[in-house]
Order: sequence, then structure tokens, then C-alpha cells
Amino acid sequence: MKNLVLTFFRNESGATAIEYGLIAAGIAIAIITAVQGVGGKLSTNFDSISTSLK
Repeated sequence: MKNLVLTFFRNESGATAIEYGLIAAGIAIAIITAVQGVGGKLSTNFDSISTSLK
């Protein structure tokens, strides 16, 4: 029983999975933020071009 408990506490595979999940979430947030910023600028540019063509 003691060996089973020690093995459980030494197992770090779950912690590694959580770390990879946090890294993936951080990258996703950075991508979403960048795309929203670029999307807003593109929308402004297209509106300006549309107004100029009228």
C-alpha cells in the first residue's frame, strides 16, 4: 500500500498535461487578441475605401 501511495505522488504526467493545457490556452488568447485587433483595423480601412468610392 505504501508503494502505491508513493508511486501516485511521484507520477507527474497529470501535471504535465495541465501545463500543456495552460500553454495552449495562453497561445489561443494571444491569437484571438491579435486577430481582433487586425480585424478592427481592416474593417476601418474597408469602410474608408467604401466611402471614397461612393
